[in-house]
Amino acid sequence: MTVKKADVLLVGGGVMSTTLGTMLMQLDPSLNIVMVERLDHVAHESTYGWNNAGTGHAGYCELNYTPESGDGNIEITRALAINASFEVSLQFWSYLVERGGLPSPNEFINTCPHESFVWGESDIAFLRKRHQLLSAHHLFKDMEFSDDPRTLQDWMPLVMEHRDPMQKVAATRVRYGSDVDFGSLTRNMVEHLQKNANFELLLSHPVKSLKQKQDGRWTVQLSDSRNGGSKTIDTGFVFLGAGGGALPLLQKSGIPEGDGYGGFPVSGQWLVCKKPDIVKRHYAKVYGKAAIGAPPMSVPHLDTRIINGEPALLFGPYAGFTTKFLKTGSSFDLFGSIRANNFGPIMSVGINNMDLTRYLIKEAMQSHSDRVKSLLNYFPEAKEDDWTLAEAGQRVQIIKRDAQGRGKLEFGTELVASKDGSLAALLGASPGASVAVKAMVDVIERCFKDRLSSADWNAKLKEMIPSYGESLVDNAELLHSVRARTLSVLGLDKKRM
Repeated sequence: MTVKKADVLLVGGGVMSTTLGTMLMQLDPSLNIVMVERLDHVAHESTYGWNNAGTGHAGYCELNYTPESGDGNIEITRALAINASFEVSLQFWSYLVERGGLPSPNEFINTCPHESFVWGESDIAFLRKRHQLLSAHHLFKDMEFSDDPRTLQDWMPLVMEHRDPMQKVAATRVRYGSDVDFGSLTRNMVEHLQKNANFELLLSHPVKSLKQKQDGRWTVQLSDSRNGGSKTIDTGFVFLGAGGGALPLLQKSGIPEGDGYGGFPVSGQWLVCKKPDIVKRHYAKVYGKAAIGAPPMSVPHLDTRIINGEPALLFGPYAGFTTKFLKTGSSFDLFGSIRANNFGPIMSVGINNMDLTRYLIKEAMQSHSDRVKSLLNYFPEAKEDDWTLAEAGQRVQIIKRDAQGRGKLEFGTELVASKDGSLAALLGASPGASVAVKAMVDVIERCFKDRLSSADWNAKLKEMIPSYGESLVDNAELLHSVRARTLSVLGLDKKRM
């Protein structure tokens, strides 16, 4: 059997693996990098355009990033961190555009105002206070607030037309929010990687096994789904960026750092409208507040989407109960992930989150009419026949041990790396793709410490990401500088005609 040697093996053909591969190739073009994907296309699971919301998550409109405590305090720390992380992505994408590593920005990112919309006195008071807190910080200084129906009519016509004039409403807006076609972004980065002779892409090659040798390198067995047979990769570093498939692969690796982790899969659906006369009347991402008992990823929003150059409207997501870890996965994924070391945390989360499970099952049982009724809160004159149901991608939320050894459910992303830095896996979901660059910088810092200590790698990272090594949360002058550049290079400072 032929054994192929590689410096880096990227498992999964989505935005995470592709971002890491692109960064590493920029840092050292001589690295031998292999990317393996179980499907016959890259960017076909969570990264695919219609499998995610396409929101460039920056904390501008997502109310779940600024939770309100029982005493009325609003916590903005997470929103600040996510905003700063998204700015890192914008810097790297700008760098690639300037050097021909990505095509014209409008092929993967477009300006789309980010707006939050609420009604009722208590939610309006929350939104007003949220705006006061966020807009006082330099990251959010351009955020606008209004409770004037005439202003809101201009911001979000579909949302305001035929609404009860007696209903009290309010909204915030950031003009330079974005809609990102992560599928197009990823495909273009892979295409650029393929121009380097040291990069190889293997499609239809799922991972069968991973085993670390005594010398620290990894032997990875692959199946060849197209032609049968198998391949073996001998590599010094493995990155598991396979979305919902990362947890089972982490378990196959056997690294002790993966012990105790489990997954809570959640499916999703969208209502989609492609009728031109409706689509052209709305140009924004309008986020509301999640229903009581709903998970954070179920915050309702009415969005402009531009996928492969085609505009459409999306509303949702409608969460659902599933046992699959991938959209193209197996109904046995959840059960197959249960191990002795994570059985306790999984059972604890299951027992303590029965309300969430019931909510997901109820969501999955809704009729088309029920879903459109939810849409009416954001588009009062919506008609059932104008909207069709589309399946979104799977999300696997993290289950991990808490301080007491029981299980807790996490709704973010988490990097799990071996002690020797030879293997890393990214688990979890939101904000996911939007902060891929920051997440992959974390991988490089944890797993390529020796190389990163060199002046060459540090200087190159600083060239790719001018804010590298500094805090955009603390440094207003730096933020203003990098934001002015990225908005210009990516065309996000242009008003829609």
